Amino acid sequence: MSIPNEALQKLVQEIESQAIQAQQQINVVKTQISIKQREIRMLQLTSSEVSALPSNTNVYEGVGKMFVFSPIAEVDKRLTAETSELRSDVENLGKKLNYLEMTHKNSREHIDQIFKSGGGS
Repeated sequence: MSIPNEALQKLVQEIESQAIQAQQQINVVKTQISIKQREIRMLQLTSSEVSALPSNTNVYEGVGKMFVFSPIAEVDKRLTAETSELRSDVENLGKKLNYLEMTHKNSREHIDQIFKSGGGS
């Protein structure tokens, strides 16, 4: 049983478009992961700098165009919460990246399989 050439060509184009789309999404996810990892490093640096300060030091956080006094414990708590949220985001993006890489790999394998079989002729 052979597949008509037109149908085969359409199938290959569809699989190819899926592979291209997956590759584009892989690049986007990798960029998002690197941005979030950079933010995590910045938060960790800020946290280590804040924790090195004496406990009686006044700490101010930027809010819009002004700065507001915040206790060191509160600032450290916020930094820790933001860091854990970003780590969770990176973990979820890692799972998404794994899925997209698998989709891309499978699409490529299907195309190779179609060409190796000679189009089912």
